[in-house]
Amino acid sequence: MKLIIAIIQPHKLDEVMDELEKAEIHLKTVSNVLGCGRQKGVTEVYRGVKEAGNLIKKVKLEIAVNDKFVESTIKAISKAAKTGQTGDGKIFVLDLEECYRIRTGEKGSEAIG
Repeated sequence: MKLIIAIIQPHKLDEVMDELEKAEIHLKTVSNVLGCGRQKGVTEVYRGVKEAGNLIKKVKLEIAVNDKFVESTIKAISKAAKTGQTGDGKIFVLDLEECYRIRTGEKGSEAIG
């Protein structure tokens, strides 16, 4: 089991969600987050004065999958989120030690579905 965390551009969320559905990845958590990377923030003009912000709005997806779905999940996210520009985001893959479904008490890969 793996936990896939993806940080993407907010305007790419619908495309990523569509690609995940096509890949039969249905269980996901989505959060609005702030962060910075190589983009190093944005510069805005407020009342005639330039202000540099160091945090950019992003979307964070957290997806727990069984091992056989890892590659298809990564391909779906990469395909839909890629613009070729700095700031497209990152995908992290972590080992998931255990998972429990609260309603049924199932655990492990059966709890993920």
